[in-house]
Amino acid sequence: MKTESWLPRLWGEGQEPRDPFTAMRRQMEEMFDDLPGFGRFSKSTTNGILTPRMDVSETDKELRITAELPGVEQKDISVTLTGDVLTIKGEKRTESETKSADKEPTYHRIERSYGSFQRTMSVPYDIDLANVDAKFKDGLLTVTLPKPAEVQKMAKQIEIKKAA
Repeated sequence: MKTESWLPRLWGEGQEPRDPFTAMRRQMEEMFDDLPGFGRFSKSTTNGILTPRMDVSETDKELRITAELPGVEQKDISVTLTGDVLTIKGEKRTESETKSADKEPTYHRIERSYGSFQRTMSVPYDIDLANVDAKFKDGLLTVTLPKPAEVQKMAKQIEIKKAA
């Protein structure tokens, strides 16, 4: 988090605009860029921990969780179901190349995130572990949890009537 003043700079430093509203808007954008889930390039981190984005969808027969894991290899992912808690965890490793000392790259900015991640969610019914399916392709992990037969039978379409 930046430690500079939140008050708008009226007179610029270097190329900073002299209009106080433009300066204030830029500082507000910088402040939100530091918060997880905000900013022009939404950082998927919370307190320095990677937090993969997930979609959760449901049909009459199954619950499907799709997690976005770009840059993660399948061998670095673990999916567990303990009782009614589904946990997806793993690690996004840094890219490393062995080069001679005179050919090491000089980084001026690093914005990509590396490290361990974990997402946990409760499942609203008992799952038959034998029928759980997990697939990983092109950075997307899809976990399919079939609904038990008794849960499938309980679903009923409700007619929507026009209000008077």
